[in-house]
Amino acid sequence: MNFPPINILIVEDNLEHQKITEYALRRNNVHGKFIVVRDGQEALDYLYGERSFSDSAKYPAPDLILLDLNLPKRDGREVLRIIKEDSSLKRIPVVVVSTSDREEDISYAFQTGAVAYISKSSGFDKFNSDIASVARYARVTEAR
Repeated sequence: MNFPPINILIVEDNLEHQKITEYALRRNNVHGKFIVVRDGQEALDYLYGERSFSDSAKYPAPDLILLDLNLPKRDGREVLRIIKEDSSLKRIPVVVVSTSDREEDISYAFQTGAVAYISKSSGFDKFNSDIASVARYARVTEAR
């Protein structure tokens, strides 16, 4: 199934995990712009167009957020909560991509509004299969 190009905000502090995620997205023909931020505060700065992200042409609103839970500065759980409590952000689908397989993290993610939870620790084949389906969660904006 082909999807239109989408803007994906990847919130990931581990460079290896970022590279594997981008590789899996490209391998599964997920087309679009991949924007990478390294911590929870940077993710919020991006989403609110603050600090170095004030140019909305250069830093477009994401159609999908891939969010790690264990992040420096601001934890991914806090970032998810802030996104889903903000009326200007809550419609952006968030897929949690984490090494945590703890039931409380998975429950928290879904209860807080994540559309999916992908485990990085389940092996590459499973991760690749799960990442292949993320484009279906992307919101379609009228501006396109």
